[in-house]
Amino acid sequence: MLLSLATWNINSVRRRIGLVLELLRRMRPDILCLQETKCQDDAFPRRSFQQLGYPHLALNGQKGYHGVAIISKLPFDSTLTQSFCGREESRHIAVSFGKAAGLAEPLRLDNFYVPAGGDVADPEANDKFAHKLQFLDEMAAWPALRPAAGVRRILVGDLNVAPFENDVWSHRQLLKVVSHTPVECEKLLAVVGAGAWSDVARERIPMIEKVYTWWSYRNADWTRGNRGRRLDHIWVSHALKGAVRDFSILREARSWEQPSDHVPVMVALEV
Repeated sequence: MLLSLATWNINSVRRRIGLVLELLRRMRPDILCLQETKCQDDAFPRRSFQQLGYPHLALNGQKGYHGVAIISKLPFDSTLTQSFCGREESRHIAVSFGKAAGLAEPLRLDNFYVPAGGDVADPEANDKFAHKLQFLDEMAAWPALRPAAGVRRILVGDLNVAPFENDVWSHRQLLKVVSHTPVECEKLLAVVGAGAWSDVARERIPMIEKVYTWWSYRNADWTRGNRGRRLDHIWVSHALKGAVRDFSILREARSWEQPSDHVPVMVALEV
C-alpha cells in the first residue's frame, strides 16, 4: 500500500482554508498534517475537509495561537496529545493507524509545532528562546520518540530549526540567528539521534544542495535572493527508512494568494 502524506504550517487554517483545499485537490495526499492552525477545535472547518473525502480528523487547537491537526482519508486506531515544558500549549498530536486503515502492521504518526523562539538567541535575555531549547530537550528525552527496532513511526512538523549548513541561505550570516544557532541545531539533532530517526529530505537530497521550506514575510519579494530556511521536516524510524518512494517540496505554494510563509512538504511510503 502506497501511503502519501503532506505537512504544512498553514499560519491560520480558517484564514487560508482555500489554500489548504487547493493543496488537497491538486495533490490528493492520504494524510495532511497542519501546524499553527490558530483555532479551537470547535471552530475547525471540519465540513470543508469531509466534503473533499477526508472524514477523519485529530485536532489539538487553541484560540489564536499554535494548534496542530491531522486530516486523513484513513481511520485512526487511536489519538494522543502531549504537553511539554509544563505548558498547556497545542503543539503536538499523534495518531495510530492499523487494520482499520488497511495496514497489516501498525504505524504511528506524530505531528509537532516546535516553538519559534523569538528574535534574540540568548535564553537568559529571551524567555521564548529558553522555552524552545527546553522543548527540544524534552523531545529528546521523551521515550515515545525513541522507537524500538521494527516499530514503524513517522514524525513531521514545523520543527523551527534548520540543522545543516545548506538548510539556510547563508550559514555564516545565520549562525547567530534563531533557527540556525549551533545550540538549536545540536538539540534538534539530539532528538534525531535519540530515536535513530531518518531525515527524509537529507536522505533524498545531497547535503551539498540548498533546501528550503520557509521564506520570511519580511521580504516583499520572497524570490529575490532566495533567502530561505528548511524548518519543516519529515522523519521516519529505521523500520520505514527503506519504504520511502517519493519526496517533494511544493515551493510554488509560497506564491499563492495570501500564502503561508511555509510551503507543503510531501512524502510517499510503501507501507
